[in-house]
Amino acid sequence: MLGKNSFLRLPVALILLLSFPVSAANWPEFRGPSGNGNAATARLPVTWSETKHVRWKLALPGQGWSTPVAWDGQLWMTAAEDQGRTLFALCVGSDGKLRQRVKIFSVKKPGPINRLNSHASPSPVIEAGRVYVHFGTNGTACLDTANGRVLWLRRDVNLDHQEGPGSSPILFGDRLIFHCDGRDHQFVTALDKATGKTAWQVKRSIDLAKIPTHARKAFSTPLIVKSGGMAILVSPAAQGCYAYDPRSGRELWHLRFKGFSAVPRPVASNGLVYVITDFARPELWAVRADGRGDVTGSHVAWKAMQQMPATPSPAIAGGLIYTVTDKGVACCLDAVTGKLQWRHRLGGNFCSSPITSADRVYFFDRQGATTVMQQGRQAKVLGVNRLDGGLMASPAVGGDALYLRTRTHLYRVERD
Repeated sequence: MLGKNSFLRLPVALILLLSFPVSAANWPEFRGPSGNGNAATARLPVTWSETKHVRWKLALPGQGWSTPVAWDGQLWMTAAEDQGRTLFALCVGSDGKLRQRVKIFSVKKPGPINRLNSHASPSPVIEAGRVYVHFGTNGTACLDTANGRVLWLRRDVNLDHQEGPGSSPILFGDRLIFHCDGRDHQFVTALDKATGKTAWQVKRSIDLAKIPTHARKAFSTPLIVKSGGMAILVSPAAQGCYAYDPRSGRELWHLRFKGFSAVPRPVASNGLVYVITDFARPELWAVRADGRGDVTGSHVAWKAMQQMPATPSPAIAGGLIYTVTDKGVACCLDAVTGKLQWRHRLGGNFCSSPITSADRVYFFDRQGATTVMQQGRQAKVLGVNRLDGGLMASPAVGGDALYLRTRTHLYRVERD
């Protein structure tokens, strides 16, 4: 772990996440309302099983790893059938009943997917009355949440994922924004959320001409932060990370690194944005977001270069960053200095991203186990809970309920 630039150079004004005007009962996008995986006020259980603290369990049609999004008693997610030839959206009520199953797209020749991916991995994003679903190159659509009616759809924003889709869309004002980082094309698109028409589209500026095509793709999700009173779209890609004005798509800065195919969404706190650089050899870089132009040599505060995640996103709370590697090693870092606080082997394999709640952090593995640990600078396991099926999708929180999507079912886990 190296500190390239002293953390004492951080600006006085901290970077703050732009908050959504949502209640604690809502989880509007991948990683929740803050984008940091934080459900600070939720009173989630520490222990559960198939027979304890499960309010309901619903068998889901199809297959998909998208995180459920929650708004006013509805849970929306996506799924695929017939090896990706049929793509649809599902709406489940907070009572555990399947309310809507809406076919969105038919795909004649689905592209290949990684063995750990699905054809419905990008998570929806939801707001009052509207849910937006995204299937990468196979299409994007907006639905009326009251009746499932498709309000608009797009099928012309195309790229070669090679491994299947992974980046989730986000909302900013009247824009629906998503990454398009394929082997063939690399750009960011913003659609008018009311009509689906293109508001802006910007190509990645780092020259990839000498980079092999397989090393040009990425699967991360952007994050909105605020720096100096200005909203910034932080946008990890292959071979670098970018910041844009989300209103216009104008590039503000970029950061160069050697890496590609990274999945984790960045998090932000303490005047820094935290970005995973690579899939094969992932590093966590802490970057000041107030720069302009090429900030590679000037705005990297520190780097964590060992046992960082390739797939699960970090979580951050109380000045600490929590990560888990794909092979089950959890770490806690000081968010300001990058100093390692503890490292603990959980076991299992991980794709799902951890969340924090109250004074706890929750880690979800592919075998169906959730390890609950105490937040803090010492490692303390509070419980290990197992459900049937594996946890590939990241969780959602609504009120004091934890929603877990396994390979086959959706669970509502809640205290009695």
